[in-house]
Amino acid sequence: MSWLPVIALALAAFLVAAFVLKLPKSGWALFGAALLFGLAGYAMHGSPGYAGSPTENVPEANPNNAAMVDARREFFGMDSLPSRYVISSDGFARNGQFEDAAGWMRNAISENPNDVEAWVGLGNALVEHADGSLTPAALYAYSQAEQIAPQNPASAYFLGIGLLRSGRATEARGVWAQLIENAPEDAEWVEPMKLRLERLDAMLAQMGGQQQVTPGQ
Repeated sequence: MSWLPVIALALAAFLVAAFVLKLPKSGWALFGAALLFGLAGYAMHGSPGYAGSPTENVPEANPNNAAMVDARREFFGMDSLPSRYVISSDGFARNGQFEDAAGWMRNAISENPNDVEAWVGLGNALVEHADGSLTPAALYAYSQAEQIAPQNPASAYFLGIGLLRSGRATEARGVWAQLIENAPEDAEWVEPMKLRLERLDAMLAQMGGQQQVTPGQ
């Protein structure tokens, strides 16, 4: 039955050309042959039985993907090598294949449930796969990383990024401010985080958001 509309359309095109556009009878055979040629090509390469649908977005590599991976790695140090599953996941993430990246991170967690970097990486992959939405699964991944290694700021940092991307800038500010407030005095990452918080405060001020508050006040 799916061929009937195609044949009907071809017949309608012939009738319009012959009787509405007054195609000369000498051209009927040539025009009919062209229509038959088109139908033959459609039969070979078309898929009339498939429902029409928009083409899905094809994952692709871009600098932001690599930057996200590199930013996560900075929180764990070059002397702390990730597992083979995390390395494989990062390869997919760099190419924009975040569903596959999340799957490899789950493999890493199955092998070692205390792999903090894998939990953070899983949260990141889930957020990216959801086009920047902070899903319940991503929240769970970040919370697991926080429970395993509360001294590591990676989970709170990327949770803040997820909140920002979800349009929850004020909540992101609260997460980062608390992170700084509870940080050890000699932590190397505190100063860069303070700079990020200052930039966020400036953005909130421009948006008419909350008044800037110094962490610890």
